[in-house]
Amino acid sequence: MDAGVRAAAPQAAGESVNKAWLRALELTGRIEKAPYRILAEVVEEQARARPEAPALLSETGALTYRDLARRQRRYARWALFEGLEKGDVVALLAHNQPDYMAAWLGLTSVGVVVALINTNLPAQALAHSLRTVAPARLITTDELAPAAEAALAELAERPQLWLLGAGPGRRVEPAFAGLSAEPLTPEERRSVTVRDPALLIYTSGTTGLPKAARVSHRRVMSWSCWFAGMLDARPDDRLYDCLPMYHSVGGVVATGALLMSGGSVAIARKFSRRFWDEVVAWDCTLLQYVGELCRYLVQAPPNDNERRHRLRIACGNGLSGQVWRRFQERFAVPRIVEFYAATEGNFSLFNVEGEPGAIGRVPGFMAHRFPVALVVYDPETGAPKRDANGRCIRCARGETGEAIGRIADAAGDPAHRFEGYTNAAETEKKVLRDVFESGDAWLRTGDLMRLDARGFFHFVDRIGETFRWKGENVSAGEVSAAIEACLGVQTSAVYGVSVPGSEGRAGMAAIVASPEFDPAALRADLVDALPSYARPLFLRLVPALPLTETFKKASHRLAAEGFDPSAITDPLFFDDPAAQAYVPLDAAVWERIHRGEVRI
Repeated sequence: MDAGVRAAAPQAAGESVNKAWLRALELTGRIEKAPYRILAEVVEEQARARPEAPALLSETGALTYRDLARRQRRYARWALFEGLEKGDVVALLAHNQPDYMAAWLGLTSVGVVVALINTNLPAQALAHSLRTVAPARLITTDELAPAAEAALAELAERPQLWLLGAGPGRRVEPAFAGLSAEPLTPEERRSVTVRDPALLIYTSGTTGLPKAARVSHRRVMSWSCWFAGMLDARPDDRLYDCLPMYHSVGGVVATGALLMSGGSVAIARKFSRRFWDEVVAWDCTLLQYVGELCRYLVQAPPNDNERRHRLRIACGNGLSGQVWRRFQERFAVPRIVEFYAATEGNFSLFNVEGEPGAIGRVPGFMAHRFPVALVVYDPETGAPKRDANGRCIRCARGETGEAIGRIADAAGDPAHRFEGYTNAAETEKKVLRDVFESGDAWLRTGDLMRLDARGFFHFVDRIGETFRWKGENVSAGEVSAAIEACLGVQTSAVYGVSVPGSEGRAGMAAIVASPEFDPAALRADLVDALPSYARPLFLRLVPALPLTETFKKASHRLAAEGFDPSAITDPLFFDDPAAQAYVPLDAAVWERIHRGEVRI
């Protein structure tokens, strides 16, 4: 059948929608039952059933299921040889590669908790991430070793540094030489259950610096099973994954779902112009995306391979309705499965029907398993509004509010528990109590949504101190702190603004400056202090910051005014990618940005 015809076909009738949910339920029902206790054991089972089948593919090499099982066993034995105890933390700082998966699977199989570290972090932010979890070991690569060593210099207690690959220094590979790759003996095995912690994955949440969210083995299994069911993943499927493996989607959801099914994951180091060439070269049938990635693709020049693929489903989050239609039509993608989830969240939404622009709908027969509500949000207080009785107010259909999820108690569905962060105070900040009745507890998502007349949820925006840009959550508080550490800055407010032709919101900083303020010096300092996606694209020099009635920075007012020089009399600057400098933002520059002539 012609690819264009395939893309135009209906995505899913009601019966097949229900089948997707039922498949996911059937798979999650196996959790805690042999042989599906933890994901490393799934790999062992697949290695016995299909040892020569490819599990993980990449430009640098591939691992069959037998290879992956042998590799993860060596990581497990390395942890035992190093004397790492159950619950000890190992930090993993590496770019996408098959061994990334083998490392955390093997380490977690013997009870070690693995912290997945963002590879884009400069030294100070990296030091914060390490300090948060206090790892006993840090595994990294030669490429990232200088940043790792600079971060370690900031720590009072430093983890032991280990390097991947060949070369001088303390290396993982030579240590593996004396370790067996055969199945662990009964004496070597540790009692690791789905209730035990597996990973620490960083999230900006809604306020403050990045936080390390706890992810149990059950959560890993739940994600893997749900997505395997929703995608109807099969042994002959290959999924293309160019998303960062330090994120829950690129490193757990995309990989885990295919390992559950006995399929293969084609791991790209990162998203690049070779996207469609790699999808075709690896003969992929499934694709994992984020919305910004899809926007890049539809704005890119034609590629000879963009319709020569065998994709049957693209799955991801953050795809707007407008880009959805263009993406599906241009690239002949038969089905799109959009979802909503958060690393620390206690519910997920799935748009199995393929409704453009929606993030999901809960089938009636599943409503009792997905206790989600939208409540009226007060931007002045930064919290949901309460009525005269002190209860939160449910939103009407079509009304925008914050999404919250009921937290299950000890006897409730473990999928809806809140596993929290490594910081107890940050964990408690996410919990709403006495929401609709005395004693109930709900998790704040920090996301504004609305529910339409047909029961579809639509994402509206992030709230609080975080905005999303280039597929990353950016903490306004972290950026503001970095700006205020620079010479010539008295105070600042950071917020996100919409940029034509771009997904999410770009960073903008309103700055109260002293006479010695220099935009060039500020930019140089921020390049050292922040990853590229977190640096503000726009600056606004203001005499004073507007405040709310409760004396909080009124960033939402500044965000509403945007960066239009015809409407703002304050000096404006734009971080010009061509000049690699903040340049005055005048009417001519503004017009170029709005016409899409400037590559953001």
